[in-house]
Amino acid sequence: MENKVDLSERAKKFALEKHKNQKRPDGLTPFYQHLEGVVFRLKNLGIANNDILSAAWLHDVLEKTETEFDEINEIFGNSVSVLVLSLTKDCNLPKKEVELQYVQQLKNATFEAKLIKLCDISANVKDISNASMSKTQKNKQIKKLFHYLRIIKKDLSERKENYPKIHELIDGINSVGVKFRQRPIFI
Repeated sequence: MENKVDLSERAKKFALEKHKNQKRPDGLTPFYQHLEGVVFRLKNLGIANNDILSAAWLHDVLEKTETEFDEINEIFGNSVSVLVLSLTKDCNLPKKEVELQYVQQLKNATFEAKLIKLCDISANVKDISNASMSKTQKNKQIKKLFHYLRIIKKDLSERKENYPKIHELIDGINSVGVKFRQRPIFI
């Protein structure tokens, strides 16, 4: 039986390989830095579960690479692959339905998936605030991220005693959001 720590390391290597030539929206930052930021935030919350950490490394691989669900499932197992799938938009749907379906998916996601999403939102907000894109583009992206945060807010609030550092992430997100006229989110 494989050591679970090895699973997380393998997920990291797999994700870095799959995203190796990709850049963040600024066109300069390697994509893997986003993944590192998400995993770092999870560890800072006290997450040590290797299935969750593995899914965090892999959370964008289905959406942003040619990787298929079955490959993730075969290599990393059902727990990790289902977490990854719950964080992946179904880009095979008509464009208008993608966001509607994703919002429903987030509502129904496990708490573990919502923790990954919180860390993803935090990393994305930081990246967007520093990106060299128009203020209009930034506003649109930040607004969407705050929408996602509002969707997962209830579950985060209900379990915040177990993860006291959630407040730090929310405060960081809010500090950027107010610059883009987003109402602060409190849990």
